[in-house]
Amino acid sequence: MAIKFEGFPKASVKFFTDLAKNNSKAWFETHREDYENSVMAPSQQFVTAMGARLQKLSPDVNADPRVNRSLFRLNRDTRFSKDKTPYKTHMGIMLWEGNRPRMECSCYYMHLEPPKLMLGVGIYMFTPELLEVYRGACVHPKHGPALAKIAKQLTAKGYALGGKFYKKVPRGFEADHPNAELLLHNGMHAGIETKIPAEFYSAKLLDHCFAHYKNMSPLHKWLVEVLG
Repeated sequence: MAIKFEGFPKASVKFFTDLAKNNSKAWFETHREDYENSVMAPSQQFVTAMGARLQKLSPDVNADPRVNRSLFRLNRDTRFSKDKTPYKTHMGIMLWEGNRPRMECSCYYMHLEPPKLMLGVGIYMFTPELLEVYRGACVHPKHGPALAKIAKQLTAKGYALGGKFYKKVPRGFEADHPNAELLLHNGMHAGIETKIPAEFYSAKLLDHCFAHYKNMSPLHKWLVEVLG
């Protein structure tokens, strides 16, 4: 029988705060039990509970409470990085929708990095293939205006639109196109970052997240329906 989600313990925030100061395998091994109990267990419960809630918005949402599925792994890939610290100092959770590999799909995302909590939806970075599809959609007579309207509504509600990367409109597109700004993106996502709210420590986090996800869901739905 699944354990009901009752919020994250304050120890989860302390774990990441302390990890940022002691980012070593030796420190982690002495605090592995803290990680398993205060981070992993409630994260898995959150994924299961949030997945059930999100089916109201996205019936085909994937909520898989395993590492490298809805839960991001804590270990960093240091093979090609000058920074050799072994662990991420944040927690990432995603519930995605689509038939492509999960990182190519739009998702509902939660990111804890003390003292901040970020909630978002969308695709962080397009693959080259998806980027071409996205650009075509931006100038499509129906999909383009729909995305522009969604972007305007989200920013008006206080959500930040992310993914803008290029300085010039890509070759083959009109520089003065009404959606020229959207053509500068190599990813499309929206989000809001705040101090860790009191709801984080109780079951009310589900309501808190759902309210924001619902506000941002038009972008998620556009990405799922238009990019496939």
